[in-house]
Amino acid sequence: MRESVSVGCMTSVPPHIPTATRVSVCMASYRGASFIAEQISSILDELDAADELVIYDDASPDETVDIIKGFNDPRIRLIQGTSNVGYVRAFEAAIGASKGDYIFLSDQDDVWVSGRVGHMLEGLKDSAVVATNFAMLGGGRRPWIPPLKAKMNSRRLANMFGILVGYRAYYGCGMAFRRGFVDVVTPVPSYVGESHDLWIAICGNLAQSISHLEAPSLLRRLHEQNETPAGFRSLRRIMAARFMLARLVLEASRRLRKR
Repeated sequence: MRESVSVGCMTSVPPHIPTATRVSVCMASYRGASFIAEQISSILDELDAADELVIYDDASPDETVDIIKGFNDPRIRLIQGTSNVGYVRAFEAAIGASKGDYIFLSDQDDVWVSGRVGHMLEGLKDSAVVATNFAMLGGGRRPWIPPLKAKMNSRRLANMFGILVGYRAYYGCGMAFRRGFVDVVTPVPSYVGESHDLWIAICGNLAQSISHLEAPSLLRRLHEQNETPAGFRSLRRIMAARFMLARLVLEASRRLRKR
């Protein structure tokens, strides 16, 4: 990212806390004042003392930053963008600033399920990427896309077809990957303004190193300010998205061949 940012920790880390970072949770925040406190609390409950929550705030005009700072927790690292760059670049910046062996992605308005980190770390023992399902906060019906199944672990071609067609339920808020896979995932291609989660899923599937966990790892909150579109798109936008995904398949293949 070319823009200047302000980086700060909530407090200095006490000397008795080990320096090795196991888990980095990367969050992009923007206008998150309504729900971000509940999400941060659920994340911190899952983290050890040496883990970190890296939040890139995308120049929020509301009280989001004040709420984050109010936690005063040494595991939180806040990066304040000086201008709005969009959530894909915000996630990329958070990933670039992270230090952990395992990188978890998080939206600002969901709630993590207890045991999420341990469950997903199990999935990362044998895979570079792990993808999980979600349940709806407060109950209610999930979106129409079928949930992920463990049998998909060995169905790479079917997964790729599902991504291109649009019926594989890969959501960034339910994904994590190993530090050693960062060079594949980032930099996110410049033409990607959304669907960074599908990009990661494409990389994991083409590398034949992605695990699908059936148990929900978070409770997803749907509301009017969600970045993920809730309704149907025009045919033009659908075709543009399919073309972008085809380009991403080629780009992921190129990066994996270079490793």
